[in-house]
Amino acid sequence: MMRSKTTQSPLNIKLFLLCAFFLLLLLFITKSSFSSSSSSSSSSSNQNPSINSTETLDVQTQEPKQEAEEAETKKPDCPSLPFTQTCNKISPSLANALVHYATTNITPQQTLKEISVSLRVLEKKSPCNFLVFGLGHDSLMWTSLNHGGRTVFLEEDKSWIDQIKQKLPTLESYHVQYDTKVHQADELIEIGSREECKAVSDPRFSKCPLALKDFPADIYDTEWDLIMVDAPTGYHDAAPGRMTAIYSAGLMARNKENGETDVFVHDVDRTVEDKFSKAFLCEGYLKEQEGRLRHFTVPSHRTRLGRPFCP
Repeated sequence: MMRSKTTQSPLNIKLFLLCAFFLLLLLFITKSSFSSSSSSSSSSSNQNPSINSTETLDVQTQEPKQEAEEAETKKPDCPSLPFTQTCNKISPSLANALVHYATTNITPQQTLKEISVSLRVLEKKSPCNFLVFGLGHDSLMWTSLNHGGRTVFLEEDKSWIDQIKQKLPTLESYHVQYDTKVHQADELIEIGSREECKAVSDPRFSKCPLALKDFPADIYDTEWDLIMVDAPTGYHDAAPGRMTAIYSAGLMARNKENGETDVFVHDVDRTVEDKFSKAFLCEGYLKEQEGRLRHFTVPSHRTRLGRPFCP
């Protein structure tokens, strides 16, 4: 009996070792398969985010392109104005002038070439202070050309002022009086050669009989950039004439604190306007003449003491 046990024992051990080997082999194979499956799954999951990321990037890249295309195709607010994106209304004064002159047969007294002389100056200086002797059919035009500035009209005929104000109430005008007559022109030009008429001062305090002293105070207190003398009436001997208006315009220009004043005189084809503009606005200050209009540039005499009345 003892022998028999001894023989079977090695056999049992071999069988146990063989089973253990196959069991370990099975575990190894199983583990290898699981690892391979896991890595494959992990690899797949790593590739998906890459794809999603690419898709997201494409969408984000496309959005700015779409916005740019929409911006290019978007129409501007003012399609009729290719060089601007905003619409600006014309000024009320210009609108009124367009309607007024489009609906009336009455045209300004000056010719186109004469108006162009003053227009060139207004293009440089406006908005500015513009004083006009006379209220007429061209008054609305001057106000419109000086848009944003102050344009004042001095008129001798009160009934004419009332008539114009009914049609054009926005114009700033004042009634003024003249105590001279055209037939006094020769006498007045001799008076103007006296020393008291060569002195530069505020017209209200001048000792020269040619100086106009009864205008509203604001007229004297304002520094005028442009002065137009197209009044008072001067085409017959009993009319007031423009002798004192021309002299006073020159005096206000010389009494200006600094700078130059552009002074225009219309109807210089007439004797009074011709002689008085040359004598008191000075031929040396004459810049140009177009038709019946003369343009003088009169400097301030307060900035340089001892400056002669005429250069």
